[in-house]
Amino acid sequence: MQSVQQLWLPPPAVLVLPPVQIHVWKVELDKISAICWQQLAKTLSEDEQIRAEKFYFERDRRRFVAARGVLRSILGSYLGIRPNQVKFSYGSYGKPQLATGEIYFNVSHSEELALYAIALHRQVGIDVEFQRPISDAEKLAQRFFSASEFAELSALPAEERQVAFFRYWTCKEAYLKALGTGLSQSLQTTNISLLADKPVLLRTSSAITDSDWFLEELTPAFNYAAALVVEGSQCLIGYWHWSENFNL
Repeated sequence: MQSVQQLWLPPPAVLVLPPVQIHVWKVELDKISAICWQQLAKTLSEDEQIRAEKFYFERDRRRFVAARGVLRSILGSYLGIRPNQVKFSYGSYGKPQLATGEIYFNVSHSEELALYAIALHRQVGIDVEFQRPISDAEKLAQRFFSASEFAELSALPAEERQVAFFRYWTCKEAYLKALGTGLSQSLQTTNISLLADKPVLLRTSSAITDSDWFLEELTPAFNYAAALVVEGSQCLIGYWHWSENFNL
């Protein structure tokens, strides 16, 4: 079942995040003005600035700075602090998390689009991919997908496999990001069923966790595939569109 188009709204003046709600944010990185980009860059920590300087292409560096600055803007609003006061720590596989507090988040960006998932008291994972042509998609699927996923993908008409590949990939990666495990080591241990006649089914073939997980496919923009995974079986999702006048 393909995902439906979500309605992305301007955020409310006062952000409230009850435990039952998940907030998903999106931003078009290339549409951020030069003045706003400079403001975002000033909020980054020293280690983030060092990471930004390592990008070879200027476009990639600008996108990284914008994505990181917007993350600080969003989290600062929930925490009631300035963006440059947000402090991060990192898990064993490099997943960023807040140094203190009960807010969990996850970030993904591809090309010019960035998505952010914010939750209270539970793990969350999000992934977005620009659906570009991939000549070796079948080889990648055979390497990283489970046997049942590869069988489902191979059974599709050739013209549908490229889109299906990205749907599988984003669902799997969002789940693994929610778990906080390494992606390359765990992609084959996660099974996603995207059968057309039933809702998306998420299951795992190994005992990584006993938690229930909620999976939602997203349509953030034309030619992008995305997925959200949340710990727990019930949640309400709010979709917000970040703008330049938000907490800078």
